Amino acid sequence: MAKIGINIATGSLQQEEIIVGIDLGTTNSLVAIIHPDTKQPVALKEHNTSSLVPSVIHFDEAGNITVGEEAKKKLISEPQNTIFSAKRLMGKSYNDIKQNASFFSYKVIDDNTESLVKVQVGNKFYSPVDLSSFILKELKQRAEHILKTPVNKAVITVPAYFNDAQRQATRDAGKLAGLDVLRIVNEPTAASLAYGLGLHKEDEKTIAVYDLGGGTFDISILKISNGIFEVLSTNGDTYLGGDDIDNAIVKFWIQQSGINEEDLRANKELTQAIRLKAEEAKIYLSGNNSFEGELNGDKLTITKEQFNTLIQPLVDKTVTCCSNALKDASLKVKDIDVVVMVGGSTRVPLVKESIGHFFGKPVNDTVNPDEVVALGAAIQADILAGNNKDFLLLDITPLSLGIETMGGLMDVLIPRNSKIPNKAARQYTTYKDGQGGMKIAVYQGERDMIKDNRKLAEFNLTGIPGMPAGMPKVEVSFLINADGILVVKAKELRSGVEQSIEVKSQFSLSDEDVEKMLLDSITHAKDDIATRALVEARTEAEQLLETTEKFIQKNAALLSKQELMETAAAMQALQLSITMEDKDLIHTKVEELNDISRPYAERIMDQAVSLAMKGKAI
Repeated sequence: MAKIGINIATGSLQQEEIIVGIDLGTTNSLVAIIHPDTKQPVALKEHNTSSLVPSVIHFDEAGNITVGEEAKKKLISEPQNTIFSAKRLMGKSYNDIKQNASFFSYKVIDDNTESLVKVQVGNKFYSPVDLSSFILKELKQRAEHILKTPVNKAVITVPAYFNDAQRQATRDAGKLAGLDVLRIVNEPTAASLAYGLGLHKEDEKTIAVYDLGGGTFDISILKISNGIFEVLSTNGDTYLGGDDIDNAIVKFWIQQSGINEEDLRANKELTQAIRLKAEEAKIYLSGNNSFEGELNGDKLTITKEQFNTLIQPLVDKTVTCCSNALKDASLKVKDIDVVVMVGGSTRVPLVKESIGHFFGKPVNDTVNPDEVVALGAAIQADILAGNNKDFLLLDITPLSLGIETMGGLMDVLIPRNSKIPNKAARQYTTYKDGQGGMKIAVYQGERDMIKDNRKLAEFNLTGIPGMPAGMPKVEVSFLINADGILVVKAKELRSGVEQSIEVKSQFSLSDEDVEKMLLDSITHAKDDIATRALVEARTEAEQLLETTEKFIQKNAALLSKQELMETAAAMQALQLSITMEDKDLIHTKVEELNDISRPYAERIMDQAVSLAMKGKAI
């Protein structure tokens, strides 16, 4: 007999399993469901509060974590312990973000490697997956509190341009928060669903989704056909949004009122106060022609005309992105059937007018732009729950497919619930100098360690030409055809050496097996991800020890006795930390060795470059 849960919040009966839609945003996040009575999507919120949860995480001295409005208040007073915009770090290495490192007021670790970026708060290290999981956990608890029922399943949205690593990081964050992530959906697809686009099989449309949020802007061109959404192109600016509109007003007021910019920088409370005033002015000018306010006795005024002049360059930037997105999709403005507006900043009348003018048609903005993505995610969740019979769900992979990487970790290439047919590829490299072969072991399952998953096949890629560690580029690709047959291919891209294997449909399991594997993955999520973090830290430490040792052997004559002694002590401390079960300690010792070796490594490199350049005209 199926158990029925009573939802106290809405007073209605519902099935025990509820699937929520989550918009995990750069600035704000929120959660939505299909209302059991009205069958309409609604964003969840407490009585008389906002549905938006600021994507801000604060760590206090005792290690307690707060997320949302309370954490946001600490951005000014405790910037080093308050994390914002964690979404920008998802699936990224330090090399990916170093251009914008100054944007973050907290400590992003520069270990100059391709491994995932880490954030240091006090003496603890957090990955973007950890940080995003804190936000998702807050949303899960909030939903459970409002609905008075457990929430364990979710659909989470991501930007259309997110790559494989960023999508997998989002899934991992969901798992760590105790959520079974049924599907990762593109934000523009979710927004289109919220407008009812693509909900009918006969829909054939080309859509432009214009998304201007608090800190990011993107434009996506989608083609909908037979209920399938295809992203034709995306463009945008990951450092442009509503915050820049607020800043434009702040700068205007500084010039107008003679507030000293140095004083402003020194006084964090004043900085925050004037920024909030600017936000208030921006919102007020959406429906009025002029704004008057006061701050510390200074009068602050701005007219709609002045405001429009200030932000015109920002709006023009987004129009250029729209134009480039059309070009990339090989389309003209007249080919776009519908323009959908997403993100709080699209409420600004100049934005709506300019975009409507560019596309030559009125924009769709009737759905709350802050909530539209989450509402679409709830609709997708409803489809997955089988409540929307108009939708045919294509065959999907019941469990994730991936390969074994260093330390016995599972690296997922095709996540569970992916549509079939499907293909995915990722690049790997060698660990040892002159390594001539690589073992490719294929696994199925949801756990982080391969020992807890099911092995499907294994083969060796041999004949890799002798190169230094890290030089070969081995691309491993998975292709599942319509019959559910998996072909795994490994190719060394520099030499063209290739090997492949076919895995017949043996990876189909009974429903009970799949359920058990899924349940295990959620039950052990915390331990699994902690184990993964420890294994990754140890691997990183071992690689650093090896490269440092090689460097010392080669350049010992160029180092002072002091440098050699300090390096030896730091290497010994790092070697010892590898034997401990503490990833934060390993990261700390990695940092210490990096801090000692960086100055002399740079000095020796500079000497080598200047020697090479001697006598050469540039």
